[in-house]
Amino acid sequence: MSDKTPSSDGIRYVNLYESQDKIYTRKISGFFQNIRRYTGLPLIAGFLLLPWLAIDGRPAVLFDLPARQFHILWITFWPQDFMLLAWLLIISAFSLFTVTTLLGRVYCGFTCPQTVWTLMFISIEHFFQGDRNKQIRLAKQAWGFDKLWRKSATHSVWLLIAFITGVTFIGYFVPIRELLSGLLPYRDGATGMLRIDAHPVAAFWTFFFMAATYVNAGWMREQVCKYMCPYARFQSVMYDSDTLAVYYDAKRGEPRGTRKAHSDFRKQGLGECIDCSWCVQVCPVDIDIRDGMQYECINCGLCADACNAVMDRMQYPRGLVCFTSENQLKTGKIRFIRPRLFGYSAAVFIMFSVFSFTIANRSPLSVDVVRDRGARLYRLSGGTVQNVYTLKINNMDSEDHVYNIALQGDLPYQLKSYRPSLVEAGEVFAVPLRVFVNKAEVSSEKSEIVFVVTTQDQPELSASEQNVFIGPAR
Repeated sequence: MSDKTPSSDGIRYVNLYESQDKIYTRKISGFFQNIRRYTGLPLIAGFLLLPWLAIDGRPAVLFDLPARQFHILWITFWPQDFMLLAWLLIISAFSLFTVTTLLGRVYCGFTCPQTVWTLMFISIEHFFQGDRNKQIRLAKQAWGFDKLWRKSATHSVWLLIAFITGVTFIGYFVPIRELLSGLLPYRDGATGMLRIDAHPVAAFWTFFFMAATYVNAGWMREQVCKYMCPYARFQSVMYDSDTLAVYYDAKRGEPRGTRKAHSDFRKQGLGECIDCSWCVQVCPVDIDIRDGMQYECINCGLCADACNAVMDRMQYPRGLVCFTSENQLKTGKIRFIRPRLFGYSAAVFIMFSVFSFTIANRSPLSVDVVRDRGARLYRLSGGTVQNVYTLKINNMDSEDHVYNIALQGDLPYQLKSYRPSLVEAGEVFAVPLRVFVNKAEVSSEKSEIVFVVTTQDQPELSASEQNVFIGPAR
């Protein structure tokens, strides 16, 4: 547990073998708290509703691992599109770097799922158990009916939200209607026992993520941000002296101390900070912003809201704790246009533009041709030279299609016994092909051959693959 009194050299010692005291946060309202609420609610709504929305008869977002299809709105990604998915993750990472360089850890403070769910759990705790002081008194109170029902109601609602979260998360991998109906228990008429029809793997992961949500948002909370999240460890490399973050203006606030309202604190040799500790009491990670920048700070702005509320009561100017930059505190100026921020922004813009162009021009048909290496190099039959290939047609469209195959290349190639076949939407269709050419036409040991696959109902939709044709050496 960290020592709340900073030492003279600014070092805080942490005993990792001592249990962490529960943090009781004070309820506060203000500008940044409203932002957290109005950004968190749409994120929660989107998370809960997306698996229930249907597009073309399937969930709007579904990562179908058995079928190896990743549906994101109107776009379907296939295993061969893995680079596009990786590209999308890289763009997201660079976007996060850009935002961090400009606004610090606002992702952690306002949109991170751990923060959003923790805020939801804390709100439920406030509803049933009261504000900070009431919760502290309740914790010290002997067990009785009042404490029992308040604690039971809090954890019951936590478990309900955790279950909904687990079902919704797995609903991105299994159609949520099937998952939910399969998880509902029913009594078997033959044995009289309760059963569920959900697949054991789906049921396991549903309850696993339910437990993870309950533990992370209900019990661990700030410890996830402090000790488990890797982002807190390397975020400092993206900061510069103009990065906006939550700072305490020590020039205005120090020396801190208590005083009477409307008194002339300057004559008492005091700064504007009245040392009320509200900024500490509202902090979800239990740090004192007045000790300077700390890696635990998630830039949620609650300490700024608390300090502004106190400044209003004392009739002092707001902004003793606020979003500002190191340079602005020193010089009163801030630079928004700087090389690092420009570089990140340019990289994101270029990558997103190329990604969008690639997606817009991506063909829903791909072809792969493999020459049969298990057979002999070639076969001579009745004055012809024959090669055997395996052609795979990947129909990445949402409709079924019949495909024609044509041959192009150095020689007048012909297909033997091929009939156009129907390939269903999302199917990878493999067909063996025997290609032959008159022996008299073969002039070299290796010749180029191109397989051209076209759709019967959409001739403009085509794909081609190049290979080699092996013949006898001259």
